[in-house]
Amino acid sequence: MRSSCHSISSGSESDLESDYENVKLPRSSLHDLRRQSTGHNVSGEMSDGRHVEYNSRHSNTRKHFARSALQYTNSLDRNKSGDEMLTGTASTMMQPLVTLAPMVLHPQMTQGPVGHCVSALMEMPTCPALCELRAQIQELSRSVETCTREVVDVRREVGTLRHEVSSVQGVKDDLDDIRENIERLEEQTRKRKLRLLEQGLTCFLAYSIFSAVLGMFQFGYNTGVINAPQSVIEDFIVEAYTKRYGGIKEEVRNRATVIYAIAVAIFAVGGMIGGFGGGILANKLGRKRGLLLNNLMGIAGACLMGFCKYPNSYEMLIIGRFIIGFYCGLNTSLVPMYISEIAPLTLRGGLGTVNQLGVTIGLLVSQVLGIQQLLGNPEGWHLLLGITLCPAILQLVLFSFCPESPRHLLITKNREEEARKALRRLRASHHIEADIEEMKAEERAEQAEARTTLCQLIRTTSLRNPLVIAIVMQLSQQLSGINAVFYYSTVLFKNAGLSEEAAKYATTGIGVIMVTMTLISIPLMDKAGRRTLHLWGLGGMFIFSIFITISLLVKELIQWVTYLSVVSVLLFVVFFAVGPGSIPWMITAELFSQGPRPAAMSLAVLVNWMANFLVGIGFPALNAGLSSYVFLPFSILLAFFWVFTYRKVPETRNKTFEEIAAIFKSREDRMAQMQHLSTLAPPSAQENTALLAEEKFPKDGPRKTL
Repeated sequence: MRSSCHSISSGSESDLESDYENVKLPRSSLHDLRRQSTGHNVSGEMSDGRHVEYNSRHSNTRKHFARSALQYTNSLDRNKSGDEMLTGTASTMMQPLVTLAPMVLHPQMTQGPVGHCVSALMEMPTCPALCELRAQIQELSRSVETCTREVVDVRREVGTLRHEVSSVQGVKDDLDDIRENIERLEEQTRKRKLRLLEQGLTCFLAYSIFSAVLGMFQFGYNTGVINAPQSVIEDFIVEAYTKRYGGIKEEVRNRATVIYAIAVAIFAVGGMIGGFGGGILANKLGRKRGLLLNNLMGIAGACLMGFCKYPNSYEMLIIGRFIIGFYCGLNTSLVPMYISEIAPLTLRGGLGTVNQLGVTIGLLVSQVLGIQQLLGNPEGWHLLLGITLCPAILQLVLFSFCPESPRHLLITKNREEEARKALRRLRASHHIEADIEEMKAEERAEQAEARTTLCQLIRTTSLRNPLVIAIVMQLSQQLSGINAVFYYSTVLFKNAGLSEEAAKYATTGIGVIMVTMTLISIPLMDKAGRRTLHLWGLGGMFIFSIFITISLLVKELIQWVTYLSVVSVLLFVVFFAVGPGSIPWMITAELFSQGPRPAAMSLAVLVNWMANFLVGIGFPALNAGLSSYVFLPFSILLAFFWVFTYRKVPETRNKTFEEIAAIFKSREDRMAQMQHLSTLAPPSAQENTALLAEEKFPKDGPRKTL
């Protein structure tokens, strides 16, 4: 039996697919067997007494045999189509039946129905059922093993998920810590800013600012000094030219006018070069040493202009004006940078306005000294030009006792102890930790920009917006038409109908108004804000430039319009002093951190001087071409500058350099996000139709759901 079972189990699948029909006993045989086992007579031979003893001896065995047959029959009825119960019954029931049949049955019983039943039991094929059961058990074992492996995998995945959950929880805890640190830092920054806002003006700080502003005084003085003695200087050029070359008086006069225009414009050329080199000088030598060495250039230029009369050399006048222009260009780059770096946060706006105050005082002094009764005459005009020697020497002496910029020492040179010493002198206090922390915060925020060249400044995307704002702000100062008023105010007043003497006094009045309004704007700078004052200034200049144009058009028709022209020019200057006069110099230094600030100041000052040069050299031709409409181009530019300031320029009042940099960073992030969203084009109508069709009738059949 084992060999047959083995052969079946090792055979083909068709051999193992034997049904329970193979082991089924004939139902009639089973019923006969049941009757015989319960004592019924099967044949006549079983009724006699010879078998009584046999039946009594094996009655219990027969009962057990009959009970087994009955159970087997009932199991067949209940599990006719069930493989598991069939094979279980075959294995448990058939073996006792086959074993007990020879012992229970009398040999003569094998000839009747019982014998046929026993034969059927003896020959019943049990091995295929057992082999099928074994195959099912093996398949079940494999399924259990697969399930076990899947359970192991699931456990592994659950462990991984637990690890990830713990990692996420750790990240969450880290984020909570970071949030707490940020809140703590914000609180510290707020307290530090409050301490910075409590700082005031000290005597030594005022002394340092006064010493530095002498450089801006030189810029204002040399801008206006050439205006009042124009006719006297032209007479000197005519005389010098005639002595050398002779010629017709009219031709010499025309050439003298050209030479004078060159002397006026060359000042701006020198300023462009000096302003462009200011950033390089500030990085290499520092703010203090750069200003001190620059005074040597001022002394040289003043000597050339002051002594040009004695050898009758207008070339010395031109060269001296060029050197003085270079000197003033360096001052316009270094002085605002130095003042913005040493000024406390609350006074940075007001002290930044001191730059323009120095310029306006210089203009006023040049106009007052240029009066004919003082130095605006043939005997004193060269002294008027050469007197710029005195402020240069004074600054050279006074500024020697001033400290270097603490920001330059700490951030650029990494000399913290020297920076602390300079701060203690400027603040007149030992409580300087708030300033040191603010500088270190700026250094950490701008560490990547510690050394920014001009090319890097132009290429860096994050610095492009503040650079454009700084350039446009400088253009709003020079292309507003104010330089036309400074250079040619006397001519403008003459064209408006004033006498020459009255025109000179009106020009002096411009200087007085500039100084007065600049003094008024100092406290307003930190109360109203830079942006607000600049908008007010540009708007007022736009309105009164229109009035100037109207007054120039109707001056010959209405007599009193002459006074309207003068008043319009003076109010034009008033609004210039309120906003565009001082704010561009200040805000350029505020828009940039310590790293790119020198390069940005250099480029902004270069643009300022280029615009200054263009106005100085081009206004005479513009005046000749447009005549009474000469201020109309400036009106158009003023409207453009007002719109630009309103839309692009941020407010920097009471903000640290780090906070100002954060404004532009947030703007850049928003612009990048908008550009990214704009690149995501919405799907077309055809794409929408295809998507809907895919959702309704997917290619892979109905979607499976969990």
